[in-house]
Amino acid sequence: MPYRAEYIWIDGQKPTAKLRSKTKVIPTGEEPPLWGFDGSSTEQAPGVESDCVLRPVFIRPDPIRGGDDVLVLCEVLTVDMEPHPSNHRAACVAAYERYEDQEPWLGLEQEYTFYKDGRPHGWPIGGYPAPQGGYYCGVGADEIWGRDVVEDHTVACIEAGLMISGTNAEVMIGQWEFQIGPLDPVTVGDHLWMARWLLYRIAENYDISAHLNPKPVEGDWNGAGMHTNFSTAAMRESYEPIIAACEALGEKAQEHIKGYGAGIERRLTGLHETAPWTEYSYGVSNRGASVRIPWQTAREQKGYIEDRRPNANADPYIVATLMTETICSALENR
Repeated sequence: MPYRAEYIWIDGQKPTAKLRSKTKVIPTGEEPPLWGFDGSSTEQAPGVESDCVLRPVFIRPDPIRGGDDVLVLCEVLTVDMEPHPSNHRAACVAAYERYEDQEPWLGLEQEYTFYKDGRPHGWPIGGYPAPQGGYYCGVGADEIWGRDVVEDHTVACIEAGLMISGTNAEVMIGQWEFQIGPLDPVTVGDHLWMARWLLYRIAENYDISAHLNPKPVEGDWNGAGMHTNFSTAAMRESYEPIIAACEALGEKAQEHIKGYGAGIERRLTGLHETAPWTEYSYGVSNRGASVRIPWQTAREQKGYIEDRRPNANADPYIVATLMTETICSALENR
């Protein structure tokens, strides 16, 4: 019996790319092949040369449709079989291949905000909820909205074989987070993009939308980030490489800011557990620093660091490429 393959790809929309998908019915016994799409409708090609190519790179069971159906994450190629300019996975693969011997690992903390009827889920019509404070990891119908979507999404990620490692309600009402990893730079991006797609798709069933806006509500409300935990084999064995990694990130601070998601200056203000986007700092257990060294890492003199700057809307392939190249090149040259 034929099966359905949902082809998922990242479009060329700027300043923040979107996910797209469509279904292909494939004969029994055949693998998902190359496919194509109209790049003029996704800001990836002009109308006179509109064809783009989808190459499957990551296939998982489809937890929504079930049976033999699959989810197929694809990278976008030109018709010459070269990476499309919007394809940031190719650069991530190259960076990982250069530094694979250092065994870089990343864990991503994806924050997002639910919207319902044009406003953050749980917010009253034409007004504001109680100030933030009790919503983070909260319990109860007066503090939590969207848990049904979160639970379904978590189960779907597990059934799809994604490396989801946790979930929690966040500081702003209607805001949540899930974590992916630790995994290598390429695989963590594959898993996160597919987990994002599953989140959007499952939220459809509840007439709710999930957004990655880095500052969904202006004022005294937390933004949404994608805190990125990073380590190499050397960092997992001793403390000196931890400090070297923090120093290396500081030397290329603005280069990283440019790749950490559109609207980052709206979120990294120096308030709401952020450091100003114009400054760089690191410190032990300091959530107001650009990079946090967890207390366990400082106590055990080995472990990982957390770059708190990436936005919720950042491309994980770009973030992974920047961190891998900056840190691994610095450790390689020590």
